[in-house]
Parts: sequence; C-alpha cells; structure tokens
Amino acid sequence: MAAITGPQPVQITGVTPQLRPVTLGVIVGNRGFFPDHLAKTGRKRILDILAKQGIKTIIVGENETNCGAITTMEEVRLCANLFRQHRDEIDGILVTLPNFGEERAIADTIRMSGLNVPVLIHAFPDDVNKMGLADRGDSFCGKMSCCNNLRQYNIRYTLTRLHTVDPDRPEFQEDLRSFAAVCRVVRRMRRVRIGMLGARPAAFNTVRFSEKMLEHAGVSVETLDLSELFGRINKLADSDQAVVAKRKDIERYARTQGVPDLSLNKMAKFGVVLERWMNDTMLDATAIQCWTSMEEYFGIVPCTLMSMASNGLTPSACETDVMGVLAMVALNEASGRPSALVDWNNNYGDDPDKAVTFHCSNLPKDVFVDDIPVMSVQDIIAKTVGVENTYGTIVGRVRENPFTFLRLSTDDIQGKLTAYIGEGVYTNDKLESFGGVGVVRVNRMQDLLQFICENGFEHHVTVNQARVAAPVYEALTKYLGWSVYYHK
Repeated sequence: MAAITGPQPVQITGVTPQLRPVTLGVIVGNRGFFPDHLAKTGRKRILDILAKQGIKTIIVGENETNCGAITTMEEVRLCANLFRQHRDEIDGILVTLPNFGEERAIADTIRMSGLNVPVLIHAFPDDVNKMGLADRGDSFCGKMSCCNNLRQYNIRYTLTRLHTVDPDRPEFQEDLRSFAAVCRVVRRMRRVRIGMLGARPAAFNTVRFSEKMLEHAGVSVETLDLSELFGRINKLADSDQAVVAKRKDIERYARTQGVPDLSLNKMAKFGVVLERWMNDTMLDATAIQCWTSMEEYFGIVPCTLMSMASNGLTPSACETDVMGVLAMVALNEASGRPSALVDWNNNYGDDPDKAVTFHCSNLPKDVFVDDIPVMSVQDIIAKTVGVENTYGTIVGRVRENPFTFLRLSTDDIQGKLTAYIGEGVYTNDKLESFGGVGVVRVNRMQDLLQFICENGFEHHVTVNQARVAAPVYEALTKYLGWSVYYHK
C-alpha cells in the first residue's frame, strides 16, 4: 500500500552527527497544456535546494527532454534507463511537481527503472496573485493524481507534511532531512551483516531470534565460537604492534587508572582479533557473548571494546542480542549518532512516566556526561568470578537529552518481524548507582510497559540521543514491511 502520512523533522542534539550522504533520483513533472516555464524554474530551484542540503542527484539533462522534465514515453524510457545505470548509487527518488505533471509518466518511470527505494512526492504551491493560464500550475490537484497512480502501480511513497510547499520553506527542508534518514535506514537494513560472537548465554532466552526470518529480510548473521576467538588471541604477543596500538587506543578512550596491565593487554588482543574478524567477514555490527564465559575463561569483560565500536558507529551489543544490535544499526543510520543497548531496569520512585535504564556497561562514551568515561569492574558478577576477572566496564551517567527508543524482535510464533518505537527524554534527576545509568521520562510510560509485557517483548531496548522515531517508523513499516507499534 502507498503512504498516507508524511515524515516528521529530525532533531539532533549533542555531538555532531556523522550522516552518510544520500543520492536521490529526481523526476520533474510537467504537462503539455500547463506553463513550461514553471517546469524550468521549478527544476532549477529544487536542484539548488538539494545541493545546499548535501544531497547528490541523478537527473536527466535539462536539454535531453522538454524542460528537463518527464512527460512522454520516450522521456520515460530515457529517465528509467538513467536510473537503472545508477541503481547502486540511488537511495531514493524525489518526484517534484512544478505544475500538474503527467502522472502516468511518473509512475511508468519508477516502474521501468526497477528501483525499489523510498519515493518522496513534492508539489509546488501556486501564487494566488498569478492564477491565470500563463502562470497557474495546479500542482495541488496534480499531486493527488500522481499519488493515485502510484498506489495503482503498488509503488510506496512518502508525502511532505504540507500538501504543497515552497522548497525554500524550512518545513520542506526538514522533510528532506527526514526523508534522507528514511532512505539511509531502508538501504542499510536491506543488506546488514551481523557477527554473533559466542553462543547465547544459557540464562538469556529473551534474546532468542529467528536467523531465517532475518535472512529473508536481508540481514545475514555470521557466527564465531568463543573457542576460536580465544585461540586466535593466544597466538598474539603483548609486544605485537597491533596489540600495542590497540592498547593505546583503549587508554585514550577511557580512564584506566588502577586497571591491571594484564587486563589491558587482554582487552587489546581481544580488540585486534575482533576487528580482523569483522574486516575478514565484512560485518556491520556485532553481538557478543559475555555473561559469564568471557570472565571465567578469559578474565575480562568486553565492554570497553564494544563501547569503542559503538561510539564509532559500528554498533556492538552484549548477551548476543542480535535484534538489539540490529536496532542500533537502524537508529545510527537515521541520526548519525551512536546508539546504546540498555535494560528497562527500574522504576524511579512513584513517577509513572519515569524509569531507570541501566547496563553494566558497554554504552558508547558520547552518551555520557563526562567526555572521558571511567573503566571499572563488573560489580554484579565480580562476587562470583573474582574482581580480577571483571575489568573492562565503562561507567557513567547518561546526559540529559531527548532520545529515541527502539526494540526489534522476530515473532517466530506469528512468523513476522515486529518492533516498537517512541521518544522520550533523559533527565538529570538525582540517582546514585553504578554501571551506565540514566533516568528517562516517557509520556504514558505505563501504557508502553503494558504493551511490552502483553506482547512479550524483551527487556533490552536500544536508545539513541536524537529524535528520529518518525523516519525510522516510516522506513520499517512502509518500505520494509515490519509490524511496528509507534508510542506517540
């Protein structure tokens, strides 16, 4: 089915986002008995706006068709061929209507191109002081005809929030940024490779998932046993150049005072082997067993290395939570900011809309109040495996900021991919605790918690300090076919 709602603006606070540039195929609409000059000027204006937004474009030449727009079947063929030639570059398609536009030509172009990418429909507004035959465009009406045809062709599409909008308006530029986020999420989620390091911890049935369902959706899972990891680590000497360099990276990333040399060298070797495995198998993210084999048989927790990876937008989740790290990938693509996997962990006093999120932790340092976090021990399991075997956690308070939360899951019983998403804020409410911890406020949180429990979702949730719920929801539901609850 086609879209009936438009994207919302992406609001990002804190560190500078690292957004991948997006390339759009552009179709300029035109219709023979409407003013050609509108197509010419509209084309130039939209391309100028896209360039200012840092969006690359693939479009037929201005002189290759009448006004550089698409009207006839010959022009359809020309544009469709151009898009096919650049199919590996094009993340989405923008249809812009300076006048009514030839709706069939637009639908035929997209179909003949063979592209299965998000489509944004934009229509120019008319000037109420220029409503004569020489200047009136009727894009207001033409947009409806365009959408009607796209729906008939089973082409999914996204709408701007305003039915017609001048491209110079901030609302349209916000729409563009949000649509770019949709495009990034869709493209990445259709071709993700996740590394699962170690078996699922025996006590964590909650992180079970269907590998076959993910493969069908374009997500591949590559596995490596911990015995292979430890074997590769044992072949590395403390003096190995790669190990020495990795240890320096670790010491720059976190405050390591009091951490034994033995533990730091083990972390460095772990990091070297992890990166080599990821490079060799072309992985985008990792889900790593921790609890408690890593501590008992290797003598560290892997949190610091996971934190470093996540902070560099190569997300890593603990407890082999593949679905958790997949959610991290989605939020990273939308925001350009690091994501973290946390537990919905505690109530916060009697406030029904507040809760405590917590992990031991492997949270990326960009989410913390302190720029350089502290490396410590895993207090929870230190009593059972020994403090000396639990160095490597990254501890700190999550800073006050808006955030998006997302949980992905495979519902094996019903045979579908499911999720929930929403937004809230991290607060600066007083809290004395350990690990990576923060207080959150979510409107109607009790309703959200009821939904999570009624539908059997996991206790883990992915958070990202940006407001990107709307474009991620759009990408997952409209273009990827997930069943998603949006907690607005």
